Amino acid sequence: MDRDAAKDPGQLAASGQLALKAQEQLTLFDEPPPADAGPTRHALLEGRAVEFRFERRPRRTIGIKVSEHGLAVAAPLRAPWREIEGFLHEKARWILDKLDQRAAAGKAQTIFGESGETLPLFGRDIVLVVAQSRRAVNLVGTQLHIGLPEPHRRGAVRALLLHWLKSRALEALAPRVAHYASRVSLPPPPLGLSSARTQWGVCMSSGRIRLSWRLVHLDPELADYVVAHEVAHLVELNHSERFWALVEWLYPHWREARERIEALAATIPRI
Repeated sequence: MDRDAAKDPGQLAASGQLALKAQEQLTLFDEPPPADAGPTRHALLEGRAVEFRFERRPRRTIGIKVSEHGLAVAAPLRAPWREIEGFLHEKARWILDKLDQRAAAGKAQTIFGESGETLPLFGRDIVLVVAQSRRAVNLVGTQLHIGLPEPHRRGAVRALLLHWLKSRALEALAPRVAHYASRVSLPPPPLGLSSARTQWGVCMSSGRIRLSWRLVHLDPELADYVVAHEVAHLVELNHSERFWALVEWLYPHWREARERIEALAATIPRI
């Protein structure tokens, strides 16, 4: 959360008048650094001791982020410490609520490739059924049947499962990218998949979009927000008020969706 993140989006300009301006890539939900990266500090927020990672960057505002690795604070290079502390106390309730939500959500489970394991697919839980047969993956109701000549080879089971999930992700996401691109009068952009766990989407200055295949785990309604966010970057390659106004036009409930995705990020299974 940045100091200017709470501003309401301005009026949406005509999409034909907007253009790519930055030669960079913009991401949705940056991949968090390792838990031991950067110096750690402590703050007493509403009587509760909170540890956080702290760093200074060439930026204009103080930013805070709660991820699966805890609280991270980024401040401008010359920001006085009293201002940073004041901001943390001002946002104390938000920080504590987010930390509690993360703790309540639990941690990601590891999928080993065995019958009986469960994982989310498009927002609903499915059960793996691994059996000896020719190589095949079939979804039958809430059961995902995975067949292999040697089903005891868990690495081979996971590899086949990953291939199937990535195929389903691309199959589901490509038409949604085309849909949102058409709404801003653009042709479908080149689309690729990444394996990022929390960097859900990336838009490049070349006009190429990369989406995490792990979106296949989420409710399609939430994945739509990520798609709309990245398509908006095809028009505004920044995070200006004009960009957020376009996101709001494409996906009016983006704030709620973003919070839900952030809460679910820590529970996405590891395969």
